[in-house]
Amino acid sequence: MFFVDTVELEGLGNRSYLAGGERTAVAVDPPRDIDRVLATAARRGVRISHVVETHLHNDYVSGGLELARITGAAYLVPAGARVAFTRVPVSDGDTVGIDAGLTLEAMATPGHTPHHTSYVLHDGGRPVAAFTGGSLLIGTVGRPDLVEPRLTGRLARAQHASAHRLASVLPDDTAVLPTHGFGSFCSSAQADADASTIGKEKSANTALTLDAEDFVADLLAGLDDVPAYYAHMGPANAAGPEPVDLTPPEVADAREIAARLAAGEWVVDLRNRVAFAEGHVAGSVNFEADGKLATYLAWLIPWGKPVTLLAESADQLAAAQRELVRVGIDRPAAAATGGPDRWLPEGVSPASFPRSAFAGLAGQAPGSVVVLDVRRDSERAAGWIEGSVHIPVHELHGRLGEVPDGTVWVHCASGMRAAVAASLLDAAGRDVVAVDDGFDAAQDAGLRLVSR
Repeated sequence: MFFVDTVELEGLGNRSYLAGGERTAVAVDPPRDIDRVLATAARRGVRISHVVETHLHNDYVSGGLELARITGAAYLVPAGARVAFTRVPVSDGDTVGIDAGLTLEAMATPGHTPHHTSYVLHDGGRPVAAFTGGSLLIGTVGRPDLVEPRLTGRLARAQHASAHRLASVLPDDTAVLPTHGFGSFCSSAQADADASTIGKEKSANTALTLDAEDFVADLLAGLDDVPAYYAHMGPANAAGPEPVDLTPPEVADAREIAARLAAGEWVVDLRNRVAFAEGHVAGSVNFEADGKLATYLAWLIPWGKPVTLLAESADQLAAAQRELVRVGIDRPAAAATGGPDRWLPEGVSPASFPRSAFAGLAGQAPGSVVVLDVRRDSERAAGWIEGSVHIPVHELHGRLGEVPDGTVWVHCASGMRAAVAASLLDAAGRDVVAVDDGFDAAQDAGLRLVSR
């Protein structure tokens, strides 16, 4: 008998896996905070004998090197990946024994990266699961444009060929277990299902239902913006990530918070957007702990800039630290818990700004306010509010000077990114209203939508 346990990384939209038998197991694409994988192994009562990477990741810092060191496991990395540490180089067709009757076979599946490798788990010689990393995802494939622009077309074609190779050699009932595709920007689209098999992908995945030319054209046309911090993830993984430190940061009092803001550092309030709008430290910015914290903070903050975290509780702070180390933001400069009454000097009132819905925006006189759309280009292409200004949220910090004068009503698709944008505008001294509403409500409210 074998097992496969999933370690969800919901904030980043990824999955890691632990698979094995009665005594030993393999960890696939482990996250930076390896204690979750170790805890999964402990619950199963197994020893981790192997740690494998499907590729050098572009969207998170791997815990593979540290997990292998801690457990004494063999660390398998595709032979074509250029790294600065000792590992077991894996080539197409290599096999390793995991437990009695369980073997893992490497299959070269280039496309997401040139060296990408999938791993097929065999039970008694029968393929039962394929750990496909960023190759064949649920209903889609991994992006081919994260390595080098000159390689994008070639890698897109390689994705098509790799998907067909997996589909041709594996039985239809083989489980497809990708790393990406559950919210990660490494995926070319997002999964509509939670689980899949080779057979299901044959009928639903465009890599397997379209010919190569049509597939490549659709894939390249649908590529979206790349988070800026991705540029730092590959080099970090190639160099060999350091162990993480999740101990509590230095405690910041009101005076230090003010000093860090005055020095131009980022002070990030992790509370929900309603609480932030009602009262916050002037100059701080809002990235909800329950949103895609790691992705958007790492995307927006200048790389290496010190960050101070403000949380409503120690648990919220600890969870945020855990998410941030996964994208290389290793140690907050300082932190504080509680609320604005503890973060502001005595006698200083919290800053605030109003929230509204699209119905409130529809009630404004035409031309009397600035409407700022912070959705991505691909979202806006489907339709936008007539007369609105468009600056994607990940570009806003560097383009604040382009926002026209006047009160700014800022919106996204659901409210989370609008809250981030509103906090950036508020910190810059602008009058702002955060539209906390789903974009589908815009037309219902009577706002005129236009499209190309």
